[in-house]
Amino acid sequence: MTGASSDVWEVMSTARTIRRFTDEPVDDATLARCLEAASWAPSGANAQAWRFVVLRSPEQRAVVAKAAAHALEVIEPVYELHDRAGEFTSVLFAQQHYPTASELLLGGSIFPAMQNFLLAARAQGLGACLTSWASYGGERPLREAIGVPQDWLVAGHVVVGWPKGNHGPLRRRPLAEFVNLDRWDGPADDLVAAI
Repeated sequence: MTGASSDVWEVMSTARTIRRFTDEPVDDATLARCLEAASWAPSGANAQAWRFVVLRSPEQRAVVAKAAAHALEVIEPVYELHDRAGEFTSVLFAQQHYPTASELLLGGSIFPAMQNFLLAARAQGLGACLTSWASYGGERPLREAIGVPQDWLVAGHVVVGWPKGNHGPLRRRPLAEFVNLDRWDGPADDLVAAI
């Protein structure tokens, strides 16, 4: 399954993580649509206290490659994506930190924006990969190179590009394995069978 799709169900069921990209750059119009979709996400108190920083210059891509290298010291590599980390456009997602709110609560405002971005990328035929490079030692070089203020949380980092290969279908466990009705251990067989 390749290419663009305007069917939201197809988009969601085929938006698997893409870790291999062609050398073709992502054009501004396509990237801007993904960013606009991110801005449509719900946000606590409609504060929209987020920032999306596109990393595309050779200098910033080099910092992304450095963050990926730091992550490799802790996590298992996804070879091609890590090896070519400095070659692709990516977006750093940040959320303003409010001392009265937990990071988990603040995540409820930025993570929907990230998901909208991922779905918009898939809808346009792009591939995307949410990375952990902003964690595992990679946050500091990214934060310093970009100039992220201390009162902002680095929430996530997404690499985006034109995929090598195809989208979806997703492989997921059956709903009956993790959906329950009314109680933690209440079977929901009739509910999930309604699909």
